[in-house]
Amino acid sequence: MKWSRKHRVEQVLNADRMKTMAGYVKDIETIAIKNVDFRRVLYTAKYCQLVVMSLLPSEEIGEEIHKLDQFFRVEEGAGEVIINGMRTPISSGFAIIVPAGTKHNIVNNGDAPLKLYTLYSPPNHRDGVVHHTRDEAIKDNEKFTGETTE
Repeated sequence: MKWSRKHRVEQVLNADRMKTMAGYVKDIETIAIKNVDFRRVLYTAKYCQLVVMSLLPSEEIGEEIHKLDQFFRVEEGAGEVIINGMRTPISSGFAIIVPAGTKHNIVNNGDAPLKLYTLYSPPNHRDGVVHHTRDEAIKDNEKFTGETTE
């Protein structure tokens, strides 16, 4: 059987799409608890992004609205989440989902760092970005560039 040029191109494209990726498989609870950075992007896929955060006592993420969905999981510490003006106490074990277009903030009102991780869907930050402090994050006007981890 003679293969057409179009068929050969399709084979190459299909092989590229099926490229094996490692993904991200790690102990996120331990990583989140040990994290001391305000924000650290751990992994960026095409449609979601994994980020760990650490908020110092009295620190907050800052009120924001995204055009994407966001999931938070609190691993250690205590604080509150504010979604469209409604305040809810949060602590270790809490999960929070913030739908796209929803005003939200997370505030550490405890005496110890608030350790959490978040999933953005789709990605929101430049892959691999690390902001050691909230001030550093505010000064860096970075955005997702379309580049993924793999």
